Amino acid sequence: MADQDQVRTLMQAPFLRLLGVEVDSIEPGRVVSRLPVREELNQQNGYVHAGAVGTLADHTAGAACGTLLDDGHMPLTAEFKVNLLRPALGVALVCEAAVLKMGKTLTVAESEVFAEDGNGGRKLIAKATVTLAIVAVR
Repeated sequence: MADQDQVRTLMQAPFLRLLGVEVDSIEPGRVVSRLPVREELNQQNGYVHAGAVGTLADHTAGAACGTLLDDGHMPLTAEFKVNLLRPALGVALVCEAAVLKMGKTLTVAESEVFAEDGNGGRKLIAKATVTLAIVAVR
């Protein structure tokens, strides 16, 4: 099973660094990430762009899968579906991802993305199902 440093490495992909994604917590089969919202992440109407929401959901699910893999294997997204439930508006997005079914070649994980309002409130803005291929590290 991967240690926390290995999972943190998964969450430090160059694109995630560009977005500003941070790791909140890591447990076996579960990762929570956070994306502070800034203007560059918004679309033309001031909501967080769906691409940022989808990336957060997808990659956090992959990291959750990565917590259950050995050093020689890594998750690689094969498919994901995101339901955007409401416009993303807030000071930060928080993604909670968990493995639903771990397999030898394919794994299914689920992510929920919440928008935080800065006053302790949060709303569910998206839900994703992610299918991950388990591949050898190259």
